[in-house]
Amino acid sequence: MWRYSLVIIAWLAVLWSPLGLANSISSENSGEEPAKVLVFGDSLSAAFGMSDAESWVGLLEERLSERNHPWHVANASISGETTAGGRERLPEVLERESPDLVILALGGNDGLRGLSPRAMRENLEAMLEAIDAAGAQTLLLGIRIPPNYGPQYSQRFEAVFADLARERGLVFEPFFLHEVAFRDGMIMDDGIHPTPEAQPYMLDAVWPHLEPMMRGIEACLDDAVSVSERPSQIRQDVLWEELAQHRMDVAFDLG
Repeated sequence: MWRYSLVIIAWLAVLWSPLGLANSISSENSGEEPAKVLVFGDSLSAAFGMSDAESWVGLLEERLSERNHPWHVANASISGETTAGGRERLPEVLERESPDLVILALGGNDGLRGLSPRAMRENLEAMLEAIDAAGAQTLLLGIRIPPNYGPQYSQRFEAVFADLARERGLVFEPFFLHEVAFRDGMIMDDGIHPTPEAQPYMLDAVWPHLEPMMRGIEACLDDAVSVSERPSQIRQDVLWEELAQHRMDVAFDLG
């Protein structure tokens, strides 16, 4: 009897431990339908001059693989893309990918080409409305342009992102290159594109905005599905009940 009780106690200790519970939940979640984040940007997000795995989007995918809830990263970024091109392309991408969350990171090429901030705003607004209509959330990444474009144009350009974020209540990062733009070795010889060494800093600039959004989406997905569609949640609840019952049984044995 004592040997049996000690075996049960050891089994309970493992399952009640954070490691044991995490492993149990992780194994249950491995069969879940992944949530999806879509990165929709330009060369800053398209692994320009490096492998996909080295880019901040590739590093994001690696970081998300560690979460209990599965996530899939779809990167539809294209080098040279403007907001006009993105506006034309986005509806088909949304239909194909059906994302839960979109990281919208366009506008830099509009600025470098000196295009109209008013037209850029119209394009961004159209894309934000398309994302809303698709039932996804948006993280808006702003960008800044070199000072040689003049203070008036630069201010009008940067204000587009801030104004849209304020008016629409968006989660917003004003300049996700802020940690790398003025550091030695972080920008390629072209003076525009971040190096592979810069990519972790770019992800770190995005992550504080992105991670809370992901936690909210995970909670909504957990709450929204029916009992029949979410047996893993039931199994977790049953696990807690079974552990409590075994704890009582062991107490009676020892008593």
